[in-house]
Amino acid sequence: MLILLTNDDGIFAPGLAALERVLPRLGEVRVAAPSTEQSGVGHAITFLTPLTAKEVFDGPRSRGWAVDGSPADAVKLGIGQFLPRRPDLVVSGINGGLNAGINVLYSGTVAAAVEGAFFGITSVAVSLEFDEHADFDRAAEIAVEVIEQLLRRRPVAGSLFNLNIPTRALAGSPELRVVPMSTVRYGEAFERRVDPRGRPYFWATNDPPPPPSPEESDVTSLAAGRVTLTPLDYDLTHRASIAALAAGGWSIAPPGSGRRSGD
Repeated sequence: MLILLTNDDGIFAPGLAALERVLPRLGEVRVAAPSTEQSGVGHAITFLTPLTAKEVFDGPRSRGWAVDGSPADAVKLGIGQFLPRRPDLVVSGINGGLNAGINVLYSGTVAAAVEGAFFGITSVAVSLEFDEHADFDRAAEIAVEVIEQLLRRRPVAGSLFNLNIPTRALAGSPELRVVPMSTVRYGEAFERRVDPRGRPYFWATNDPPPPPSPEESDVTSLAAGRVTLTPLDYDLTHRASIAALAAGGWSIAPPGSGRRSGD
């Protein structure tokens, strides 16, 4: 098995190094990751400027390719330029900080996995709850154990998964729950400050926190100390609305007809 390992925290991030040490249990690992931290960039790609990349070494050993772009850029270049063939698995992480709930839509970690799924490759995003002294090695052990069991289930090529590990799950034998992504809004606040020149600036906060919900989701399960696995899909079509919108037909007036909207 050939595995492409990437992230959004940069090629020198400890979470990526931890996965690089244990993923070889599943197959050959090649690395293509951003050269610098790209947290919160979502699925941005470099399109209007050249994209550069540099091979990084640890002594005589090649660490992989540092891409001066986004996580999605790293995956695209890794698959298209740096790997000897299309990989069988893309793993993105370990991110320093959970990517659950609506944060999934902003996450560069998840976006890198989505990019892998675009190519028809089974892809997994892995995130660990933020801690200044995070135990990435234990998180990597958990992640590889989960990924190995996931692959035994033979997911359809191009399947996409989001794996989150709370700090409480690093001790003992944690419980894993397969749960949906929460779509509850939170983290809408900004703190207004003034710089030394009297100019206002704004710093995003995580307030308010997610409100309590009776439905189990990634957010509620993580709060209870459980590891969460969420199957995702990048098709944003709201299929339930298609029939109603299509009913009755639509018309567009030819140029110069003088017909106004609503006529």
